[in-house]
Amino acid sequence: MKKLLLFAFTLTMLVGCKTQRAAVATEAAAGSDKTAIEIIEGHYKNPKNFETLHINASAKYKDKKQSQSVSAEIRIKKDETILVSIKFLGITMAKAIITPTRVSYYEKINNTYFDGNYAALSKWLGTELDYSKVQNMLIGEALDDLTKGSYKSSIDADKYKLTGKAGGGILKEFLFEGANYLLKDQIVSQGGQEPRSLHIEYPAHSSFPQATLPAQIKIEAQQKDKVNINIEYTSVKFDEKLTFPYDVPEGFEQIFIE
Repeated sequence: MKKLLLFAFTLTMLVGCKTQRAAVATEAAAGSDKTAIEIIEGHYKNPKNFETLHINASAKYKDKKQSQSVSAEIRIKKDETILVSIKFLGITMAKAIITPTRVSYYEKINNTYFDGNYAALSKWLGTELDYSKVQNMLIGEALDDLTKGSYKSSIDADKYKLTGKAGGGILKEFLFEGANYLLKDQIVSQGGQEPRSLHIEYPAHSSFPQATLPAQIKIEAQQKDKVNINIEYTSVKFDEKLTFPYDVPEGFEQIFIE
């Protein structure tokens, strides 16, 4: 159950007509050295001009015991609500709704649901979450607000790299391509007695008039066991009038997290 919940929220943390085919965003190797401020300013110049976002995606999940392919419908009202429906063979198997103050999720395999806050969920999953981080991951922005941190800049494997540290021995790395400072990788790692890491990779992007978004997201999360998730956006629509229907089915058992 815990890994299924991690899967759902990594899709959010992760149907309608297709949009006109998007152009592939121009990407290039890093050139001359840039300061951290120049890299951060370049990253945030990429527009995200939309109110709502409707994404269809395919996703593959793999750990040491199992692998599974599902489809996901993701609805976003920017800065307010994210609704994710996970489907298998066209049947909705799980739903999650996320707001800045609430996280709720249900799954039909065990007929269970969770309804609570980010503090409990972050402790249970072993990685810090909040609404902004989930939304940023889905639209290809850095998990953190880079303007509020202190970072060192360098060039690594033809990418611009920002490196910073947080409390608790946490190391954060962000890598960008050289043309438009599109995010290519973000890595959060922590050593100690219980090491853990999260690596989010964006192999490709698609350009729309409203925004440049990931075309693919690869996620590797490791805490004792390793989980790999590969998400591909199959269609994207902007500024539809979206609804966010979410009701826990009757008879489901609530999960409480210590």
